[in-house]
Amino acid sequence: ERERRGPRCCSWRRRRRASMAASAKRKLAELSVDEFLTSGFDSEADGDSGGDALDSGEDETGKKQSQNRKTSSKKKAVLNSVEKKPKKGKASEHKDQLSRLKERDPEFYKFLQENDQKLLNFDDSDSSDEEGLHVLPEKLEEASDDDEEEGTAQRKKVDFITVNLKMVENWKSMAKNKLSPRLFHNIVQGFRACVVTAKGDAGGLEPGKFKVTDSAVFNTLVSFCIHDLFSLLHKLLQGKTGRNRSKMVAPSSSPLWGKLRLDIKTHLGCTIQLLSCLTEASVGAAVLQHVSAIVPYYLAFPKQSRMLLKQATHLWSTGEETVRVLAFLVLNKICRQKKDVYLNPVLKQMYISYVKNCRFTSPNVLPMINFMQRTLTEMYALDTSVSYQHAFIYIRQLAIHLRSAMTVKKKENYQSVYNWQYIHCLYFWCRVLSTIYPSDVMEPLIYPLTQIIIGCIKLVPTARFYPLRMHCIRALTLLSENTRTFIPILPFILEIFQQVDFNKKPGRMSSKPINFAVILKLSNANLQEKSFRDGLIEQLYDLTLEYLHTQAYVIGFPELALPAILQLKAFLKACKIANYCKTIRQLLEKLQENSAYITNKRQKASFGVASREAVGQWEKAVKEEGTPLMTYYAHWKKLREKEIQLEITGKERLEELNFPEIKRKKPGEQKEDDKKEFKDLFEMDSDSEEEAGNFSVKEKSKFKKSEDSLDGSSEEEDDEEGQYEVEDDSEAEEEEDSSDSDGGGDRPRRPWQHKGARKQLSRAELQQLAQQGPEDIMEDLELSD
Repeated sequence: ERERRGPRCCSWRRRRRASMAASAKRKLAELSVDEFLTSGFDSEADGDSGGDALDSGEDETGKKQSQNRKTSSKKKAVLNSVEKKPKKGKASEHKDQLSRLKERDPEFYKFLQENDQKLLNFDDSDSSDEEGLHVLPEKLEEASDDDEEEGTAQRKKVDFITVNLKMVENWKSMAKNKLSPRLFHNIVQGFRACVVTAKGDAGGLEPGKFKVTDSAVFNTLVSFCIHDLFSLLHKLLQGKTGRNRSKMVAPSSSPLWGKLRLDIKTHLGCTIQLLSCLTEASVGAAVLQHVSAIVPYYLAFPKQSRMLLKQATHLWSTGEETVRVLAFLVLNKICRQKKDVYLNPVLKQMYISYVKNCRFTSPNVLPMINFMQRTLTEMYALDTSVSYQHAFIYIRQLAIHLRSAMTVKKKENYQSVYNWQYIHCLYFWCRVLSTIYPSDVMEPLIYPLTQIIIGCIKLVPTARFYPLRMHCIRALTLLSENTRTFIPILPFILEIFQQVDFNKKPGRMSSKPINFAVILKLSNANLQEKSFRDGLIEQLYDLTLEYLHTQAYVIGFPELALPAILQLKAFLKACKIANYCKTIRQLLEKLQENSAYITNKRQKASFGVASREAVGQWEKAVKEEGTPLMTYYAHWKKLREKEIQLEITGKERLEELNFPEIKRKKPGEQKEDDKKEFKDLFEMDSDSEEEAGNFSVKEKSKFKKSEDSLDGSSEEEDDEEGQYEVEDDSEAEEEEDSSDSDGGGDRPRRPWQHKGARKQLSRAELQQLAQQGPEDIMEDLELSD
């Protein structure tokens, strides 16, 4: 069959070539004489080459079967012919091809007319090399936006209306009389202009038709929009208020909502932008109060609600104290209204912000961390099912970190556990489980969290990490007290009594006490200080009392407190420091007193140990009645809180006390003052000696030399300032005797060494000396309350 088809195909190709050659001849016939001479004698060859190209194109199209692909290939061939530079003398031929293109493919011809007029309207009068060819420019021109920007800037300058104080007052008076949608639109556009001014160029907010430049106009308009505008809008939307004011009415139910929707949306977005650029806490608090009042309007716009939640979470974690509280109220209000939509992402974002802000802890930062703990706990208490998912994931994350630190004992691994973020997360989840209890959903997480905290204590059980151990003990105490779960905390406290030698003399003294609340580990220098043992005794006293007071009403308290009583007695026998013994003895007496009270109470009980209901009722009655340890703890806690407040405000108290300042004189001034003070004394002694006739002229000259030597020695003493030495009186007398026994004529006597100086002065002479010196000034020492 192929042999039969072969000759047919060859004959068909011959006929096709003959027809193409005839068409080429016709094309030559159509040329004028000038065009033929300028084109040269290669036109037939060109035509043949074109024919060959067409033959190859026909071969390719013969292989294809669909008619659509044939037409597309023809379009491509025409495109190629158009894009190729026309050869010499073919300008008119090219124009004829374009005219035929209009008939064959009008759509493509229309496309060329719209996009490339130069290709169609070229000049074919001259067929020279330079003008007949389509030459691309050397450098392509790029469309610049400068002209457009200048035009839009001029238009904006013309369109801007500067808001003045008279316009704002007019808006306010008209809005209070009757607020209309058009007036509300103008006020919102003015508020938008205020936000654009506050944000600046970096805000990215498009300006409207108004412009605000005056600060008085800015303050007046913003305060009106924050305080009064939405109360007037609420009256416009709702008309008459319903009877049930506590029920939140959706603003979108109003018939005017369609007209005001876009302007309300603009105002809500501008308010969020204003929150992000405010720096003063009082202004931010006012804006947040406004936002809290218009939460129902935010709930109608999901995008604006998400933006508000993001900004409120940022302010809750980083703002000033009042701003933090108001931001939390906004978050709580939105999540209460739409738990299923916003609660899950808000909890996640708030927990991440909490962890980020717990990286460092100081006395100033600690109150903010406690605030974040308590408020985030309230958010988790809104829905226990969502809270369980978060708690399970994050507690498991803590367990994974602890497991890696226990298996691979390297410094990097245990540092991932022994840091403030990890400890604050442990304490936070203890607070969450304690607050939500009783809850069947959250209760299964108590045991794994307890095991994580105990593993954290046992990871590096050295004296350097005693502060971290105490933080973990307090977290376990909180969890045990509120969930009514017995956790063996007491051994971790009593173990410290056995590990530390309190009788050992401190290696160094320190003036500052160690604040165990804001540290996780101690340095080697801290372990040698006396303040370490003083603070450790206080911490052991507090932790023991805090834990055992939670068990003070339990029927098994005597057995529970027995190890602590034995350990405290052993400490009192071994310890020789009176202050430590006094503190521990007081704790021991309170434990023994409470143990005796519970023992006497339970001896009167008529039920057995197996009846759990009776035991529970008995413990409840004892708890309501109170025990000696519980009473003492309540009194101790009040005093302890006062002490903590005094420690926090210690710097302020020191500033209030007007202590007298000791001003040290310079060496030169001190020497001159001494000379003035003792000048009269030296003159009086010399006069008495001259009257006695014991001084000769030689002795006076020797005395002058001794004074010069005395001045030289005083300068050396001034250089050695700050060294305080005490000499014995007997040594001074021996020196005087030895100086007297030596040759008196060879060495000049000092003024306080000769006989005249030893003579006792009368009372009148002493009073005279006292009157010559400066008067003593007595100042009262003022102490604060």
